[in-house]
Amino acid sequence: MKNCIALACFLYSVFSFPQQIPIKDSFAHTFSIVARDAETGEMAVGVQSHWFSVGSVVPWGKSGVGVVATQSFVSERYGYEGLQLLEQNYTPKKALEKLKQQDQAKAFRQVAILDAKGEIAVHTGQKCIAHAQHKIGDNFSVQANMMLNETVVEKMYEAFKNHKNLALAERVVKAMKAAQAAGGDIRGKQSAALIVVGPEKAQQPWNDKRIDLRVDDHKTPIKELERLLKVHRAYDYMNQGDVAMEQNNLKAALEAYSKAEALEPTNLEMKFWKAVALANSGDVKTSVPIFERIFEIDKNWQRLLKRLPDAELLTIDEKALNYLLNL
Repeated sequence: MKNCIALACFLYSVFSFPQQIPIKDSFAHTFSIVARDAETGEMAVGVQSHWFSVGSVVPWGKSGVGVVATQSFVSERYGYEGLQLLEQNYTPKKALEKLKQQDQAKAFRQVAILDAKGEIAVHTGQKCIAHAQHKIGDNFSVQANMMLNETVVEKMYEAFKNHKNLALAERVVKAMKAAQAAGGDIRGKQSAALIVVGPEKAQQPWNDKRIDLRVDDHKTPIKELERLLKVHRAYDYMNQGDVAMEQNNLKAALEAYSKAEALEPTNLEMKFWKAVALANSGDVKTSVPIFERIFEIDKNWQRLLKRLPDAELLTIDEKALNYLLNL
C-alpha cells in the first residue's frame, strides 16, 4: 500500500492533475466484463486484477436490478449507490452521470453499469493508466485499465461474442481468459471474481446471488475461478438430485447425481450422498459397492453413516444399516 501511495503522489507532482488523486481508495486496476444473457435475463460481472481480493471491491450486483463494475481507483459508492439508483428507475446512463457529478476524482475512475433491460453505461476517466479502454456490445461491456497492451479489450470483446453457446458464467470466464492471454494487467495477476444474479428480484435477499465466487490470492486466478465454477455446477446438480429425491423421483435424482459426479469424479461427498439416496430408495444392493469404495478411502464416511438415522437422513432397516457399517 505504501508503494501505491508513493506512486499516486509521484503522478500528482509530475503532472499536476486538476483533480485530487484518491489515494485512500483501493488501487484495483484491472480488466472486467459486465454482461446479460438475453434469453435467461441473468446478469454477471467477471474481473481479474493484480490486486488482493479484487472480488471484495469491484463487482456489484442485485437480482432484477443490474450489475456494476467499479475499478481503477475504486469507489465502492458507484457499486452501492449505482444499484440503488437503478432500483429507483434511473437508467444506467443517468445513474452514472449522477454519481460522476458527486465525484471530484471521476477522472481516475472506470465504471460500467448494466441494468436488467440490458442497457449499459461506461465511464473511463482520462487519468486512468494506459492502456485504458472500454467497448460496449449487445448486452455486455468490457473495460480495462493498466493493461500490458491495447489489444486486451478487443480480445475480451471478441471472445464473449464468439461463445454464445455457453451459459453466461462460462461465457464470462472465456472472455476473461482471452483478456489474460492477450497480456492482461501489466503487473501480472493475483485475484479474480465472478458474480451472477437473476432477472427477477429475489424473494429472500440471502438468495440474491446465483453465483458468487472469489479467488483472493492465487498464481493463476482465472484458472482457479474456472475450477471453482465447475465445482459450483456440480453441487448445483447435487441439489437438484436432493430435490428429486424429496419428490420420490429416483430416476431424475440419479441423473442429477451422475452429472455432478461426472464434473467432480474424485469428490467423495457426491458419491456418498448418491449412495445414501439409493439406500433410502430401497436399492441398498446398488449402494454397497459405492459405499465400499468410499470407506476404503476414508473410514470417517462410515462413521458419518452411523449417525444419519438419528437425523432422519437414512431410513433403512437395522439389518441393512449393520451390513453397511461392517463393510
